[in-house]
Amino acid sequence: MADPRKRLKVLLVGVCVLMSLFAGRLVQLQGLDASTYMLTASQIGRTTVELAAERGDVVDRNGEPLARAVESYNLFVDQTQVANPAAYALQLETVLDQDAETLQERLTGDDRFAYVAKGVGGSTWREIQDMDLEGVDAENAEVRAYPAGPVAGSVVGFLGADGTPLGGLELSQEEVLAGQDGRVVYRESPGGERIATDAVAREEPVAGDGLELTIDRDLQWYSEQVLADAVDNANADGGTAVVLELSDDASEIAALASSPSLDPNNPEDTEGPDRGSRAVEEAYEPGSVFKPLTMAAVLEEGEADASTAYSVADNIRRSGHTIRDHYGHPEQEMTLTGVLAKSSNVGTLQAAEQLDAETFRGYLAEFGIGEATGIGLPSETSGRLPSLDEWSQLTHDNISFGQGVSVNTVQMASAYATIANGGVRVDPTLISATVDSDGERTPVEPKDPQRVVSEETAAEVAQMMEAVMGEGGTGESAMLEGYRVAGKTGTAQRIDPECGCYGQYNASFMGFAPADDPQYVVAVSLMNPRNGNSGSGLAGPAFSDILRFALERDGVTPGEEPAPELPLFADGTNGE
Repeated sequence: MADPRKRLKVLLVGVCVLMSLFAGRLVQLQGLDASTYMLTASQIGRTTVELAAERGDVVDRNGEPLARAVESYNLFVDQTQVANPAAYALQLETVLDQDAETLQERLTGDDRFAYVAKGVGGSTWREIQDMDLEGVDAENAEVRAYPAGPVAGSVVGFLGADGTPLGGLELSQEEVLAGQDGRVVYRESPGGERIATDAVAREEPVAGDGLELTIDRDLQWYSEQVLADAVDNANADGGTAVVLELSDDASEIAALASSPSLDPNNPEDTEGPDRGSRAVEEAYEPGSVFKPLTMAAVLEEGEADASTAYSVADNIRRSGHTIRDHYGHPEQEMTLTGVLAKSSNVGTLQAAEQLDAETFRGYLAEFGIGEATGIGLPSETSGRLPSLDEWSQLTHDNISFGQGVSVNTVQMASAYATIANGGVRVDPTLISATVDSDGERTPVEPKDPQRVVSEETAAEVAQMMEAVMGEGGTGESAMLEGYRVAGKTGTAQRIDPECGCYGQYNASFMGFAPADDPQYVVAVSLMNPRNGNSGSGLAGPAFSDILRFALERDGVTPGEEPAPELPLFADGTNGE
């Protein structure tokens, strides 16, 4: 290395190596990875802001709003573009209904982005736009409003403070209602502040679709009021009321009431467990309102008819257990009609024992028991229908009169609608259509109807249910004068969660009218009443009030055709 020529050669080699490294890097930057680095450079100093899509409205069958998007904006300013903050403040003071001094403070400074006011209404923002105030702009800040308040609140659901859906249709139909958010890309100053007036790119949001429900807002309101009164009168934990409006090919939910109720505008006022719809979320043993389904299976299989007589005692021993009727009586010769009208547990299991387990369970499954209705609400329970592997003689006996099986109220209303509809099951509908932002309506296609029992069987069960409402029947006190009503009372034992034993009750009343041309099914259930447990005495008045309101409001006039008189006892009488 003492030789200058050698040192020069080493130096030249070093320079060549270094220059080759630089050249390689330049090739990478300007050739191979040019687009990547160009994209990275273009993003420096930019920020992306989401533009919330307008949420679809929820309306009742008549277009009355239950939930809607209210136009709202957040007003902001680039303070460096405001030459006279005091003048701006004086112009904005009246339209924003805010103190000019406060507004001037928000308008003054060197911030390229600062909020002036939040939650500004659409008309107010358009008035501000007409002022042509340089540096002032706004971003969308949609507000969700529930103009009907608590009416159908547990059905519609609600949003959290951050816009997250937390219940009801708002949650389960999020993909339909939410739409697709847009975005706007802004440049940022070196200090990280947004340059308000410099939008680099903008992608407009796509509004969500709305929902048209089968709910009738007026009938819903009335049902909720009547139900709340019934819950208070019974001193019950809660209650449900379902109204189905029937047609040849539809079973529409006209009212779906729960108590306690929920106001989506103030969901925090309702305890968490009570914010959903009890009518689909709560599974309970139905008790005697289940008996018409048992009768339908017995009649359809030809094992009996309405006049078939049974020797019925007030208790019977089965599988080491004593099963009792709800009232004491001597052994009586009851017709099958009388068994239903008097709500005899013993007579019902005697009729049902003529069916084998597979056949009996099959009919109940076809009525929709053990299967969620799928009306579109979240957290719906399917209830419980024991499998054949779990089926014993005691299971068979208990299920015949509505114990050992669990349902939700919509399931039971749907089962009654099957009888009212001539034995054809049409699944209940809550959402009738979706409506896009242009107002185009897309109907929701219902499932295909399914025949469960013959028209003759359904008609015979309906006549037997009319006897429940007649002289000597358990539902006589809830009869509607002038209307033929097919109904059934129910008092069911309920599990007390504190002991895990049967220590509470449910009281129910369900039915339809007019019995000879059914238009409405009404089902009312009260959970854990403390002022008695009679389905007729506690739920019956609510049933008849709601049913009368629905019939009269729909213009269904009382009929002249009298109900058929079916004897309750083998001697042809309705006596004790």
